Amino acid sequence: MSPVVVYIGHNDQLKQYFSGLLEKIGSGEYLQVTHSDQAAEWLSSHPEEQFVFVLFEQHTADVDKEDIKRLRKSFPYLYILLVTSGLSSVERMYYVRSGVNDTVPPTVKADVLHRFFLFIARFHPQLQSETTGQHSLGSYRIPFAKRLCDIIISLIAILILSPLLVVISLAIRLESEGPIIYQSKRAGCNYRVFDFLKFRSMYVDADKRLEEMRKYNQYATTQAETASTVEASSFHDLILPEQEEQTILIGDDCIVNEKEFIASSRQKKENAFFKIERDPRITRVGHFIRKYSLDELPQLYNVLKGDMSIVGNRPLPLYEAELLTQDHSVERFIAPAGLTGLWQVEKRGEGGKLSAEERKQLDIYYAQHHSLLLDIQIIFRTFTAFIQKEDV
Repeated sequence: MSPVVVYIGHNDQLKQYFSGLLEKIGSGEYLQVTHSDQAAEWLSSHPEEQFVFVLFEQHTADVDKEDIKRLRKSFPYLYILLVTSGLSSVERMYYVRSGVNDTVPPTVKADVLHRFFLFIARFHPQLQSETTGQHSLGSYRIPFAKRLCDIIISLIAILILSPLLVVISLAIRLESEGPIIYQSKRAGCNYRVFDFLKFRSMYVDADKRLEEMRKYNQYATTQAETASTVEASSFHDLILPEQEEQTILIGDDCIVNEKEFIASSRQKKENAFFKIERDPRITRVGHFIRKYSLDELPQLYNVLKGDMSIVGNRPLPLYEAELLTQDHSVERFIAPAGLTGLWQVEKRGEGGKLSAEERKQLDIYYAQHHSLLLDIQIIFRTFTAFIQKEDV
């Protein structure tokens, strides 16, 4: 399937350059217009075209974002690429919120653009917006046999473990004030967001204790390292506005300030998480249930509801999922979200010594090769890797 490419902009040299690129890679129909209204008019008269790239030439953020919003609202199936040589952090925020999918430099090479088009074409049915009424990210369905096993296993596990669930709930309530169950938004299969359940293992004022605990961070970097930046080439390293810098992000194995997490991600360092040995923000009950992974038991209800499967790729906090939308990462979401998975059983007994990149690659491998046999192997290995030796 060859995409239709619509170029919106005033720069004749850029129009000619991209025209030459698209001719080289043999794309589909190519339309050049000056204003977004002209593009909207053409798209309205060609409703049969549902695979369309828009190359949107950057002008000014305030004007561009309104044009992009109108296009996105009227034609949600568009894949919008902003043609830009660089953006400030505030501009990135504006553009990504207005509906831009990614960026492309004005000097992009033909082979790079061709590979990008091929990838999007491969996952085009899955990447369509739900509002088109056609295919959507929800187009992936867990196989019937796997879903049936999930229901049976989760029901049996909940019944057998119900006394333990009651004991843990009472222990949490007796030790500290606050809710027994911690809920957070997670992105699972097809980027679908749902309420992810865990037993609360931290004091309710954990965010207030973050600053005072910073000096104990095992992975602390020097001030110079933290201050260093890498020029952004896409929204993979989106920076959020200053007023949101105190937002606390809670993942499976880390609690981190949002601004610090994104700054660490931009440095592309292996040890990017905020991690404290014997973290005093964690309750005594929390230490115990984390060590034996008992804090994960409420996710059996997520499995029963259909949010997750017993085996799959771990659903990610939204701040992590937002950073994994590039062509080398998106495939990990085209697979079931799981209570346990491939990277969870790799080296877990050694403290989970896997880099973020290794975890991502294992997730992608599972997405490409998941089967009943592989699920059985992972479940078996989960029991042997059940106890974490690191108290974090």
